[in-house]
Amino acid sequence: MDGTVLVADDDRTIRTVLTQALTRAGCKVHATSSLTTLMRWVAEGKGDVVISDVVMPDGNGLEMLPKIAQDRPGLPVIVISAQNTIMTAIQAAEAEAYDYLPKPFDLPDLMKRTARALEQKRRAPAAPQEESEDRPEELPLVGRTPVMQALYRLVARVMNTDLPVMISGESGTGKSLIARAIHDFSDRRTLPFVTVTGAELRDLEGPARVMARVRGGTLLIDEVGDIEEEIQARIVRMMDAPSDHVPRFMATSQTDLAGAMENGRVRQDLYYRLSGATVHVPSLRERVDDIPLLAEHFLAREERDGASKRWLSAEALELVRRYSWPGNVRQLENAVRRLGLTSRASEITRAEVEAVLGSQPEVEPVLGGSDKEKLSTSVARHLRRYFDLHGNMLPAPGLYQRILREVEAPLIEIALDATAGNQAKCADLLGINRNTLRKKITDLDIQVTRRRKLM
Repeated sequence: MDGTVLVADDDRTIRTVLTQALTRAGCKVHATSSLTTLMRWVAEGKGDVVISDVVMPDGNGLEMLPKIAQDRPGLPVIVISAQNTIMTAIQAAEAEAYDYLPKPFDLPDLMKRTARALEQKRRAPAAPQEESEDRPEELPLVGRTPVMQALYRLVARVMNTDLPVMISGESGTGKSLIARAIHDFSDRRTLPFVTVTGAELRDLEGPARVMARVRGGTLLIDEVGDIEEEIQARIVRMMDAPSDHVPRFMATSQTDLAGAMENGRVRQDLYYRLSGATVHVPSLRERVDDIPLLAEHFLAREERDGASKRWLSAEALELVRRYSWPGNVRQLENAVRRLGLTSRASEITRAEVEAVLGSQPEVEPVLGGSDKEKLSTSVARHLRRYFDLHGNMLPAPGLYQRILREVEAPLIEIALDATAGNQAKCADLLGINRNTLRKKITDLDIQVTRRRKLM
């Protein structure tokens, strides 16, 4: 490498390691723990590449990017950050950083990125401002709860690796959007992002057509747990012989793939090929404190699209928080959009929320902190009694699947009864894929009787 690199990081060890590595590679290095010093060097015309931390004692490295772009157009800036959140990556991209790496970073990888930055001019100009302002609306990553922060950190870690990624979560949580975010902020961001279903791989030429479309980008296999075994075998062969341009493989699943593999519904070879990294997208029930933030986000988006300003009253917001949201973020978005359109005044009332959501008398004791016994408490009491009946002996192996089966069967039977045997309505009620419901009906030997629902 030939050039001068400016390094800004308040960690002395990192400054030392980068200085030594870049010097051995043939670069000149100026290192500092101060953003003020870095900005002075930039203004003086020093440096061909900048490597900067985000959080510094005298400021935020991301906030300096527009000033660097103004003073030195085309100067590549590689952002490194210990915050390890996907939002940091998004902010770096929006600020037109040349590249982004979360700490701890792989030194050889950083060296390769620095070499590329030295060899080429600044990457193609970003999209117009109007498009960049709209971009965050497409992202599902709205939330401040610990489970969402954990998700951000995990996504940031897997973003710039080539590991296959398995993304699990209930319907409506945004699994495919998480996959898209991983792609959009990875090294493959300029290459195609292709989503396929089992149906597209059914004929013999399907895999070849798919690989021709993806061209070394990212291939997302949608709901892999619902794909029949013959097509699963084709996916394995496709992953083993991916052609000249090897794509990154990702997959989504509503079902527990590990359990499905143990039950023989998912091939072992496919499971182990896809589960290089696993990302679980939490349901809204797992992040209730994010619901007000999401509702505000969706109402603000409607306002930007020309709708009148709307907000939820305290009573309406409490009802929204207590609702179970079987359809998760997607259901919440649709409900908030409907409330924004139908609300008579700027403040959305509890009665208007009730009209859209309906009542949930059986859900509130589970989710709302009622004096009635929670479902989890009742289940725990039952399980303790079950263990007590065995005295000093342990129950037979396979307890996990037996317990799940005992809960699953009555849940599906009651849901089918409530929907008069209509499997499409039952799947929607349960928040699962229709094919998944059919498999469970077969596996659990549930009798389905269609009838007219009496009101």
